[in-house]
Amino acid sequence: MIRDEVKKFILEKFLFNCSDRLDNDASLIETNTVDSVGILEIVSFIENNFKIKVEDEELTAENLDSINKIASFVERKLGTQA
Repeated sequence: MIRDEVKKFILEKFLFNCSDRLDNDASLIETNTVDSVGILEIVSFIENNFKIKVEDEELTAENLDSINKIASFVERKLGTQA
């Protein structure tokens, strides 16, 4: 499941497997889980693992600021590329 893969990546890369109950709807920026460089790492993960291209105009909080938003974004991109 996309959501699980995204969450696993974030836990391993940014929280060093210390989940502290990471909420799927929590803002990754507001909770200081990731910064702007972290967002770029997430984009790289998305592009490499799901074989999709994230366009510059898609680099928005609406698409990338929580686990659920990232998962929904990837699902939409995969749906339009199928």
